[in-house]
Amino acid sequence: MSDQIKQIVGTALREIIESAKTGGPRVRVGLMAAGSEHGPEEIARGARLAAQNGGVCPVMIGPRTPGYDELEWIECDEAEVPARLEKAVKDGEVEGAVAMHFPFPLGVTTIGRVMTPGRGRPMILASTTGTSSTVRGEAMLRNAVYGIAVAKALGIANPTVGILNVDTAQPVFRSLTHMKEKGYPITFGTSVRADGGSVLRGNDILTGAVDVCVTDTLTGNVLMKMFSSFTTGGSYESTGWGYGPSCGEGWPYVVSIVSRASGAPVIANALTLNAMVVAGGLSAKVAEELKAARKAGLDEEIEALTPKAAQAEEDVKAPPAEPTDDELHGIDVLEIDNAVKVLWKANIYAESAMGCTGPVIKMPARHIETAKELLKQNGYL
Repeated sequence: MSDQIKQIVGTALREIIESAKTGGPRVRVGLMAAGSEHGPEEIARGARLAAQNGGVCPVMIGPRTPGYDELEWIECDEAEVPARLEKAVKDGEVEGAVAMHFPFPLGVTTIGRVMTPGRGRPMILASTTGTSSTVRGEAMLRNAVYGIAVAKALGIANPTVGILNVDTAQPVFRSLTHMKEKGYPITFGTSVRADGGSVLRGNDILTGAVDVCVTDTLTGNVLMKMFSSFTTGGSYESTGWGYGPSCGEGWPYVVSIVSRASGAPVIANALTLNAMVVAGGLSAKVAEELKAARKAGLDEEIEALTPKAAQAEEDVKAPPAEPTDDELHGIDVLEIDNAVKVLWKANIYAESAMGCTGPVIKMPARHIETAKELLKQNGYL
């Protein structure tokens, strides 16, 4: 038997033995071994925890940490760690990676996962770092698609989706509803509050009302930091799965992000999550979701959500004031004044106001049904 054949057979036997020990094949996930605010040993401890849980083979990239020789190492100087991890990812030395920073191109974002305290269930935050688009509405719409892809890569066949009640939430919900009507297989979740709906409030993210919570990246980043460190006073992220794996159109790599404040438990979870979505074919899932979304009008909805060049505002006068004994919900704060003018044009007296769940239009009750139709025709509902 030649030396080459012996080497191949030996490698295969080691993989069989390793698989038998851990209950299945292990995904090789690179991990930055330097850069934590808690020191290199905290990172290595997270890798050890992940390796003990099975399913992942952490590959440490950086200066070797004494006492962790059982881990696999790609040794390099601390200053070389970011470049060496990027090389390992792009050369295929590892199948995925967990990093404290990575040079994602514009269009790539990360989809995080938190443990919600109300009922102790995990929830995906779409998204938490990077940016899927510089246009807010398009970014949130893409975040929804990427969040669903991550959920499916984790084995959630039919994830429930809600949109956090931030600016542009209503137009994004409207676009997703249009896509659903055209065949995109999205399942909207429901708020735990009595009035329900798929536009979520703070109560809903504490209870984990949905599988995927869609938001803008900056809000998602703040939520991730609060969820992961609310028991420690902020300096040590102790719970959750980190800022999640990277997603983007045509993006082939699975790189997860953790913070320099992330502790060993979060690092361990991030490694495990990365291995799970690699095994679940995340990049292929993203491509499949984008294809289905595009078939249901994704590009048209992105166009509708893209701000147009400013036009001279039409001078529309309000009709004579009347008592307002009813109100309409579901219009974004950035659109509310223009929506009111649509009603004024139809000689319906209306006022914009801010309710406890967001902006509302107040008007006489007898005009509600007519107003709904007018606002639907003009794209506000």
